[in-house]
Amino acid sequence: MKIMDFLSEDSIIVDLKSIDKKSAIVELVDVLKDTGKINETKEITNIIFDREKLSSTGIGQGVAIPHCKTNFINKQFGALGISHKGIEFNSLDGELVYIIFLFISQKDIDGQHFKALSKISRLFKNKNLRESIKKSTNIDEIIKIINQYDNVN
Repeated sequence: MKIMDFLSEDSIIVDLKSIDKKSAIVELVDVLKDTGKINETKEITNIIFDREKLSSTGIGQGVAIPHCKTNFINKQFGALGISHKGIEFNSLDGELVYIIFLFISQKDIDGQHFKALSKISRLFKNKNLRESIKKSTNIDEIIKIINQYDNVN
């Protein structure tokens, strides 16, 4: 499994406009709708918000991985957003989040969902990858960085 199996070029936002957690999630869900990957934005956004109420998906080190499983899709999708200002996400380490990887999968594939979340988490634990992505100014560069590190893991 590779990150680019469920993340596409048109689902990457190099400069998130959002300034808070909720609007960042909405912005990333909207990019999935705008690219034709999902239709039910309100329902999916509410499922993600409900998941965030359980515990923050801000995993620390400037990264958050909001996620959910839903019956509204039949495939896994990801959206990546970079905030140059940082967003308060109630992260485990109390730090601002600069990289948000939103991940959505269909409800009936628990094993695949957790495998993908583990892969995303492992990849973004790499400090060099995080720093390179935060400095990136275009989507092609971000994809190149992800592929470079994804091929190592």
